[in-house]
Parts: sequence; structure tokens; C-alpha cells
Amino acid sequence: MADGRRLIVAIGNPDRGDDAIGCEVARLLRGRLPAGVMLLHRRGEATAILERLEGAEVALLVDAALPDAEPGKVHRFDVAERALPSGLAELSSHGLGLAQALELARALGTLPRRCIVYAIEGRGFEPGAPLSPEAARAAVEVAELILDELRSG
Repeated sequence: MADGRRLIVAIGNPDRGDDAIGCEVARLLRGRLPAGVMLLHRRGEATAILERLEGAEVALLVDAALPDAEPGKVHRFDVAERALPSGLAELSSHGLGLAQALELARALGTLPRRCIVYAIEGRGFEPGAPLSPEAARAAVEVAELILDELRSG
């Protein structure tokens, strides 16, 4: 349980191309986070995400998204305000698990008061493929956005 702390959940599989985007953001954030911020890596399993959201006051989640507009494009969703868009299940590489976990947390009253999802469009998700240049650039952008969010409260 996160016990009221701020939480970052980086979602992804390091062995599937741009699905590793969450892993890369986590790598970029290590050693740069303020005290009291917990950084976790998950592979997108709804129950593991739900379990970690309980007790968190602020949660920032990062996940890869299937290409829709352009690889490397960053989407930011404030899920404390409203549910993830219905089209995200088609867009996100873990859309169903993440969307279900967030909506279940909302129904149970355990959704953090501030809950932001960053979905980054990837180029490819093949087993053994490296992170694309577009995803790598977006990971740097999202890591900085997360640090800004943490500084702003």
C-alpha cells in the first residue's frame, strides 16, 4: 500500500520494443525523484496496479500506446476527473487492464485524488525489438513532465 504517498507506476514489458516505454521513463526518473515518491514497474496486470493505487494520494502512470497519430506522441489523461477515453482500449498496449484497474479503483473509492495517465504512442511492439527513437525521445519528455507534476503539487 502507498499510504498517502505519491506514486509513479511505469507500465511495460522491456522485451517488446516500444512496450518498454514505461521502463525507460522509470530509468530516467531513478535518482531524480523527491523524497516520499514511490516508483514502481508493472507489466500491466490490472490487479497489481489496483493493489498499488490503494492509499496513494497522487498517482502518475505511464504506458505505451499503439500508434494512432504518430509514434512518440504523448497523451495525458486526468482520470481523477473522468474515465479514460473509451477508445483507449484500442490505443493502449495494456488498455483493458489499466482502464479496468482505474475504474475499479474509482468504484471502490480508492482512486487517488490526483491520478494522471501518460500514454505514449509507440512504433512497434515485436518481441526482442529495441525501443524506437521516437519512443526514446518521448520518454525523456514524459520524465520531465512527471517531474514538473511532482513539483507543482
